[in-house]
Amino acid sequence: MMQKSRRNWSHLFAAGLLLAVSAFSVAAHAQKAFILSGDVPGTHDPSIMKEGNTWYVFATGKAPGGGQFEVRCSTDLHQWKACGQVFDEIPVWIQQRSPGTKELWAPDISFVNGEYRLYYAYSLFGKNTSGIALATNKTLDFSSPNYRWMDQGLVLESKASDNFNAIDPNFVRDESGHDWLSFGSFWDGIKMRRLNGKTGKLSATDTKLYSLARRAKPIDAAPAPPNMPPNWEAVEAPFIVLHNHYYYLFTSWDLCCRGTKSTYKTMVGRAKSVTGPYVDKTGKPLSEGGGSELLVANSRWLGPGGESILMNPNGDDLIVFHAYDAKTGKPSMQLSTIDWTGDWPHAQLGQE
Repeated sequence: MMQKSRRNWSHLFAAGLLLAVSAFSVAAHAQKAFILSGDVPGTHDPSIMKEGNTWYVFATGKAPGGGQFEVRCSTDLHQWKACGQVFDEIPVWIQQRSPGTKELWAPDISFVNGEYRLYYAYSLFGKNTSGIALATNKTLDFSSPNYRWMDQGLVLESKASDNFNAIDPNFVRDESGHDWLSFGSFWDGIKMRRLNGKTGKLSATDTKLYSLARRAKPIDAAPAPPNMPPNWEAVEAPFIVLHNHYYYLFTSWDLCCRGTKSTYKTMVGRAKSVTGPYVDKTGKPLSEGGGSELLVANSRWLGPGGESILMNPNGDDLIVFHAYDAKTGKPSMQLSTIDWTGDWPHAQLGQE
């Protein structure tokens, strides 16, 4: 009897161990990085949207011929091609308002009230004399007779006297149907303003500037370079999504745009309200420097950040971002599915 009992316990233990290993394996591989080809090198701050059978990615940077926001298209999420641009040139009012601006930054694409809205930023590197603007279109299909980007002008701006930077916009609609815009880079971190749901501009009834996330100052923080924010303030590129009654705030920490010296990483926190307070997995508020790692560098790809998310009710949720080739230092688009095990996002960087 004792020998039979031992065998039964042994079999039960082995079966349990197998189930545990299998469960770990499923969890570890529930998210996957896509193998991308085509016109993906050079993609920076990508923002993704799908219309019909085509995915569109908008990115920072000049298009061939000097246009702004080159667009990349795909019908399978693997093979991508350059398929157009948003503007032929920087809008005249931005040239007048910010004459030093040579390219537009950080496009954020959304579909709202039957139209596509593209929030974007203009600025000078390392300065907070910046602005966020809006363009709209009825379709993303370049072959459609209805295709035409309409510049709607300024949404908000920051001045040198402000403690925030009006770049890196992200639109989100909350569970109550209210529209919001998060934004920010360095200075006092990530901010938010309420929007007018009809116009996409700032709300006239709720004029509060909400604070969502900031970095904590290290004890041994180095002094800032002349006329530049200190590196320890580096948090930017906010993106907010709603999942299972939580709002998740994704941000990029540390330094972007430095080739092989880029130290970007993607962090996340969550909240029950779109305006916060957001906390990380340990419960530390993002307003006090909290944040949980989502994407960090590997030996092949450095500085993963500048992320955007596409929530897909009929399939896998997606996160698109850029990372720097460890050999060449050049940025390239990265794409991963999102696994929400434990009500926290999990994503994968490209293979090492």
